[in-house]
Amino acid sequence: MLRMVSKNKKIFLLVTWLILWPSLTWLSYQQWNPDIPVNWYDLVLFGLLMCSVALFPIIINQTPIFFVNGLSLAVFLYYGLFIEVILTQFSILCLLAGIRLKRAEWFRIPMNLFMFLIISIVSALVYWLLGGSNGEGVLEDPQNALPIIGYVLTAFFTNQFSLRLIKRFVYGIKAPFFDRGLIWEAYTLILVIPIGLILHLLFVQNGTTAILFIGFPLLSISYILRMFHSSQKINYHLQKTSEIGHRLTAQMEVNEVIDLFNEQIHELLPVDYTMVYEVEDSSSMRLVRFIDKERRMDFPEYDRLYRKEAVSGRVWASKQGVHYHRRSQWAGMVAKHLEMPGESLMSVPLERDNKVVGVITLISKQKRAFEKSQFMMLSILTNYLAVSLQNAKNYEETKMRSERDALTRLYNFRYFEDYLHMYFANQRPESITEPSSLILLDLDHFKAFNDTYGHQSGNEILRELASRLTRIVGQKGITARYGGEEFIVFLPKANKSAALFLAEVIRKSISEDPFYLSDHIMDGEETIKVSLTASIGIASYPDECEEPMELIRHADRAMYVGAKQKGRNRVAVYEK
Repeated sequence: MLRMVSKNKKIFLLVTWLILWPSLTWLSYQQWNPDIPVNWYDLVLFGLLMCSVALFPIIINQTPIFFVNGLSLAVFLYYGLFIEVILTQFSILCLLAGIRLKRAEWFRIPMNLFMFLIISIVSALVYWLLGGSNGEGVLEDPQNALPIIGYVLTAFFTNQFSLRLIKRFVYGIKAPFFDRGLIWEAYTLILVIPIGLILHLLFVQNGTTAILFIGFPLLSISYILRMFHSSQKINYHLQKTSEIGHRLTAQMEVNEVIDLFNEQIHELLPVDYTMVYEVEDSSSMRLVRFIDKERRMDFPEYDRLYRKEAVSGRVWASKQGVHYHRRSQWAGMVAKHLEMPGESLMSVPLERDNKVVGVITLISKQKRAFEKSQFMMLSILTNYLAVSLQNAKNYEETKMRSERDALTRLYNFRYFEDYLHMYFANQRPESITEPSSLILLDLDHFKAFNDTYGHQSGNEILRELASRLTRIVGQKGITARYGGEEFIVFLPKANKSAALFLAEVIRKSISEDPFYLSDHIMDGEETIKVSLTASIGIASYPDECEEPMELIRHADRAMYVGAKQKGRNRVAVYEK
């Protein structure tokens, strides 16, 4: 996809064209041989034929390839440089009109006119330097064979060199010289140049009839080549779809699946905005991914979309994808909180078991950016995506059940122990002495609490305590349920002082903030307020431990000896 061009570059290109194009065109006029007869009716037919051929370009890497080479060769050999320049410039205007440039791309008109003027002049100079002549008897003179070959090759390589200069200095893209564009240009050259030579020969012999006789086959070849290229693109997209589908099904995490899908879509399609919705209930869906390619827009604050609201909501309701080429087709179906610039749009439903579970919407700033084959590819990919997301969710749920405590949703002790082993096993030798600490806490008199208020109340307390620990510890460490009413916190790269400070915060959050019970066995159904305390032990590595795995044992000892046995509701640090 071509990059945006700065305003200064556009002005520079326009000024260059205004200065050089008229003067170079005038110089080409000076080479016009008045002795060569000119039938304006023939020139009009040549111009119409070249314009018609220019309307069937092949677009490769955002660069159109069209088949006027043979026609411009026939015109040059007979009429000379000036007439060839005028007709080629006319065909360029037809080409640019056919691909429907946006206002921001109008600078391409003078840029392309100037580029092809240079190609015409340089090719003609090489032709004349090699001894070539113009007129009726060009092909009858064997000495013109070398100049014709020189003309064709010069036009070909000058065109390729100019394209790479433009991509490098105008768009800032380093394009390789040998790419698909060069190969297709070579293919068309091999096919079209012989037709141009035949056209010149027949035109000398039969006049206007030759233009009409050759015109239809040339237009047919242009159309056939364009269809052949389209079929190749479709095959390529189907192959990539299959490859992406297999890669999607290999991913195990939901975020990995969505991120891989976005990455591949942005490589294949000129996408500027990506929106991934997930259906939550029968009336609304939630925006789970929003990607702005240029990173100018943040994730929308309002991430809800209702059924039949905007384009994505209508796709959800109808279960049918939509494909728009320009903004005017969908401008009235935009959610106010998702107003963004864009022209082309594709939106397809994510279906599983004949039920829509989400919607993918892609927007491009270019008009007609998405082809029908690409819309089909997106529809197929969403089927892979729906299956992959379900598999990933099943995997994550299974993984969570094996790693998480069912009551508190904290990590269980088995996962915590594995994590601790892995953490120290992965430490580099030079960082193995970095401090780390462990906090172990136990609720005081919790058995008596359960006997008084009931085990359901005990579960309420444990869930609330887990929530408080999660908020307090945050990203500073990893928290797990050790067992029963005991909880454990590991703090990587935290020394004894940092661990002591955090443990005091935890202790105060338990002792000073009451807990509220709604599911208790006391008389009455109203919510009651209770107070609890906790005893906490701390151990640090390498200050108090020779082996990292001694942290749990030492923190446990600190909790019972230093906190429980000394009155509870306190923090104790293990000392050697």
